[in-house]
Amino acid sequence: QVQFVESGGGLVQAGGSLRLSCEASGSTFSVNTIGWYRQAPGKQREFVASITSNSWTNTADSVKGRFTISRDNAKNMAYLQMNSLNPEDTAVYYCNVSPPNQRGWGQGTQVTVSS
Repeated sequence: QVQFVESGGGLVQAGGSLRLSCEASGSTFSVNTIGWYRQAPGKQREFVASITSNSWTNTADSVKGRFTISRDNAKNMAYLQMNSLNPEDTAVYYCNVSPPNQRGWGQGTQVTVSS
């Protein structure tokens, strides 16, 4: 089973950029579809983007054109490049397989966008 550790979050001003990293353990990372998800205060966790084993991507409409998901199977890593951030992007960001495995949730990484 793949486990995940997220990093790269922080405080950024509106219009800024961040790059999140997701380090995965487990030998099956390369064959899994990997997803990024986020949970804002008082809201349910929501899908952000996913990438298949051969790098086909899917992105939520709310972040399309601003966020880009990528992966490096040799390093067991996935990334989320976030540009043109706005305060509505403030949330804890998680990675997991897609669809998500309940036992795969890590601690997440906090992203805070100030106006």
